[in-house]
This record gives sequence, structure tokens and C-alpha cells, in this order.
Amino acid sequence: MINQNLLHTEIQDYIRNFHGDISQIAFTGSPFPSISAAELIQQIESRRKAEKKLPTWFATPNILFPPKLNLEQTSSETTAKYKASIINGTTLADITGGFGVDAFFLAEKFNAVHHFEMNQQLSKLAEHNFNVLNRKNVKCFAEDGLDQALNHQYDVIYADPSRRHNSKGKVFFLKDCEPNIPENISLLLQQCNKLLLKTSPMLDLSVGLDELKNVVEIHVVAVENEVKELLWLLKKNSSEAPKIRTINFTKWGVQTFDFLWKTDAVGTLSVPKKYLFEPNAAILKSGAFQLVSERFNIGKLHKNTHLYTSDKLIDFPGRRFCIDKIIPYSKTEMRRANLRKANIATRNFPESVETLRKKWKIASGGEVYLFFTTTSDEKKQMLVCSKLKADSQL
Repeated sequence: MINQNLLHTEIQDYIRNFHGDISQIAFTGSPFPSISAAELIQQIESRRKAEKKLPTWFATPNILFPPKLNLEQTSSETTAKYKASIINGTTLADITGGFGVDAFFLAEKFNAVHHFEMNQQLSKLAEHNFNVLNRKNVKCFAEDGLDQALNHQYDVIYADPSRRHNSKGKVFFLKDCEPNIPENISLLLQQCNKLLLKTSPMLDLSVGLDELKNVVEIHVVAVENEVKELLWLLKKNSSEAPKIRTINFTKWGVQTFDFLWKTDAVGTLSVPKKYLFEPNAAILKSGAFQLVSERFNIGKLHKNTHLYTSDKLIDFPGRRFCIDKIIPYSKTEMRRANLRKANIATRNFPESVETLRKKWKIASGGEVYLFFTTTSDEKKQMLVCSKLKADSQL
């Protein structure tokens, strides 16, 4: 299954220290008789991809890596550690084990973790790496995790259903993912106290709630302002409105914003004032547009424009700007502004960023930020802004 020759010192040194063009290995072949060119390429290519996503695996000697597709589908260390912060118990079943990153960190909060992965090669690879990383309380099984979970009791069952269906290709509805969690929820909840489900960041929260039952929490997890995954925590016999928890990991710190699903909120509309606030991607995904206005006491530029404004500078889970100029969007005013270089964003505006760049000959980059938007009086405006430091930098 696993070519043990990959663990020889000289081969590991070669993999760790190869910095050239990988394609040259395909042309020249492997310099090691016991290792194929394909095996070398897989290890070097996947290890490179793991450098930022999985620094623990990247830095540890004798780790073996899967094909890059498996690596792309796995959680990052940041998101896996977050999962481990929201659940704990004695026993956990990871029924879609994969490369084992989630199981590795979840094992810090459980006495015993069962890692189920039907792909025997991937299961063996994960088992090898758990041993190398000294994670002794994870046991690997090359079996159907759903079948096993339906026949054994666990404190928590965790699943990350594959969004690549054998016959339908890439899918988005939970019922089309493999395994099919919606049709098995009632049975799974009989076998555990909690069910934790990871889904695509593309899944609409309302659609997910329609497909699932007994959801108590939804975690919208973003890293550097990009939503990476949605986590759904389910408990049997729960009927209350789920709590929505948004979290954005940035290099300056962690931004959070929590609320109850379908919370009634009344936002206020406002003309642009001194400061502009742009919620992070996790909040935008959650749809809490009116609540942001109400909770922070800041005005919304338009009912369909998810930008906010105030004369007061506040701590805010997103980006903050100082509005330096407000320019009506017209040929005369745009020519007079004579902007040559700026960062451009559009919000509730009929033209794309690409169109605006070409039309007004504005190069990308620099310290100026332009927001092309529609304000509450239905006027098209260009807000010329300068970016303020993150709250944790002040």
C-alpha cells in the first residue's frame, strides 16, 4: 500500500530539499530505483501545498502526503483547531476521515477518536502520519464510516461529506453529497449526543436549515476574510432557533459576531459620514445586514448596500475606512477627479470593477480605496477612502 522506501533518509532529504521545477522529474525520471517519478512528484507537490495550510505536517520529518486533490479538500490547521474548540467528550467518530487533519486536532479533546476512510491508501497514509505525530488515541479503519456510526455509540459524530458525487459531479445540496447526511440524520442522532457537520461555504444557510433537523449552532468560519467552511452542530430533540456564530481569523487577531437566527432587527439608513465600515466575509455570509446597523448603531448606505457609516470610529468586525471625498458618479466629476491608481470595489452598483478600470483608466493598487455604490437617495456615488488600521493594530 505505502511504499516504505519513501521513508529512507536520502529520499526524505531529496523530497524536503527539492526546489526546482517538478516537471523535470517527469522528463528525467526518478533518481531512486525503488521510487517512481509519480511517487516523488506527489510527495514534493503536495508537501509544497501543505506549507501554509498544514505547517505541522510540513515541518515534521517522515510525513507522507496524499495526492494534491485530497490535500485541497482537507481542512486547514486553522479551521481544524477551531472545530476542536467547540466540541469535546470521550469518544468521537470521524466518518469521512480523509487525510486526518480534523481527527488529529479533535483528538486533543477526546479520549478516543475513530477515523473512518474507505480509500484504503488514504487510510493507511493517515494512520502512518498519526503515528509519526504521536497521536496515539486515533484509530484508523478503512471502512464505511456511515455504516459504522449507525451501529455504534459515540459522544460526537463528525462528518465532512464529499461534494463530488460519482454520477452528478460537483454538487451543492447536502442530499447530493456523499454520504447523504439529511436522509440519515434521525438515525445518526440516535447514536450520538452531538453531530458536527462541515459543509461547503457556498451552501445557503436557509437551504441548509431546510435540509437538516435539530441544528443548534451554525459556525461561519473565515480565514483572512474568505469563508472557508460552514459548521453545523446538531443535537437530538432540539427545536430552538439556532445560534449563528461568525468568526474571521486575520493576521491581526480574531473577529467574531454572534446572533440568533431570524433575530428581528431594524437598521437605519444614512448618507455617507466620516467613516465607512465593511463587514467581514463571515458576517456577509450570515446575512445579518440589519443587525449590524442596529447593534453597532451605524447607518446603512442603502437597503441593498451592505456598507455602513458613522461620524464615530468604532471597533468593528471588518474593514474600516475614512471617507475623504464623496464624488457623484458622472462623466464630468470622474474626469475632474483624475484618479490614476486605486483599489476598487463595487457595492450595489451597475458596472463591474473591470469595466470601471477600463472606462476611467484606473490602475490597480496604491493607498486609495474607491467604493462605487448606490446611496439611500438612489444616487450613484464614488466614495474616495483611505484605509484605517485594524483594531488590534491601534
